[in-house]
Amino acid sequence: MKRFQQWYVSLLMIVGISIYGGMLFAQEHPTGQEHPTKKKAQEHPTKKEAQEHPAKKGAQEHPAGEARKITEETLAQAIEAYVDKAAKEHDGYFVFTDPEEKKELKLKLVKVHKERLAKIEEDVYFACADFKTPEGQVYDLDIFMKGKTADELTFTEVMLHKKNGVPRYTWYQADGVWKRKPVE
Repeated sequence: MKRFQQWYVSLLMIVGISIYGGMLFAQEHPTGQEHPTKKKAQEHPTKKEAQEHPAKKGAQEHPAGEARKITEETLAQAIEAYVDKAAKEHDGYFVFTDPEEKKELKLKLVKVHKERLAKIEEDVYFACADFKTPEGQVYDLDIFMKGKTADELTFTEVMLHKKNGVPRYTWYQADGVWKRKPVE
């Protein structure tokens, strides 16, 4: 029995030293940080520190709200964004070729008309936009966009409606939809 007690005590000492020694040298992340950053990293930042996904007050990380509706304002914003992007590719000018005069025009946007939401068919809209050339010529272009929501609007077509106030075609409305007709 004495031999068993000595063996048992020795075993307990070995296990105890192993556990205690392991506790002295063990770390959660023994070789560096789990998420290294330039600053001293904390795995779980305090409330005062930045959040993983900071948001505006009251905002949700993944909002489940409705899509923005197409209005005069959202249509104008989509057109302005399209014109700005296209102009960046041509030294700040919106480039358009006059189909009648077969002349390339370098234009600057003056204004997008926001007076009405002009729908020409399901999910297709247009707005008139005034442009000027460096020489002072004024062009009214109809810019067409397509989409089911304001965030889906994409450019489809541009047509020269007027040059210096003289129309190339006119518009009329039938059953809430705008239709084009030639100038008489």
